[in-house]
Amino acid sequence: MKLKAVPEPRGIEFLDEAQRALPLVPGSENDCCARLLDRTDLAARDDAREWITFLRALGLAAETDSGYRRLRRDPNREELATAFREGVFGADTLLDGLPDDEPLDETEAFEGFRSHIPNWERHRRPDWEDHWRERVRRLLGWLVLFDLAERVDDGYRVV
Repeated sequence: MKLKAVPEPRGIEFLDEAQRALPLVPGSENDCCARLLDRTDLAARDDAREWITFLRALGLAAETDSGYRRLRRDPNREELATAFREGVFGADTLLDGLPDDEPLDETEAFEGFRSHIPNWERHRRPDWEDHWRERVRRLLGWLVLFDLAERVDDGYRVV
């Protein structure tokens, strides 16, 4: 199952910090969000919840019957990149649409990705294009952080 959470790219160090903020013994969503807010510089509960889901998508946290917990894993960048491609909706599709020669800018990357946006997402909110443009921007940022793509001038291409 692929998850849709794509928080603002903050770097591998913050990813580690967010993972360490989660408990080893499962805690409720409220408790886990509070821990993230207390132990990182996140300021909003919605951001904390998005990070929990993102950590799950990367295989760094798990949801149990009792709540969420961090997993005792310390993956390298390559393992994180694989988990990102396999666990985050749109990551693989966006990466597959990037060229290896002339870079695409964010608008061009979004246009190539547009047809992969589920129909129900288009009807979910009136500003769906703005929402998904932002999501594509964040996906591109994570692709760069995981060394799957590179930013060249104002565009992106496969490494």
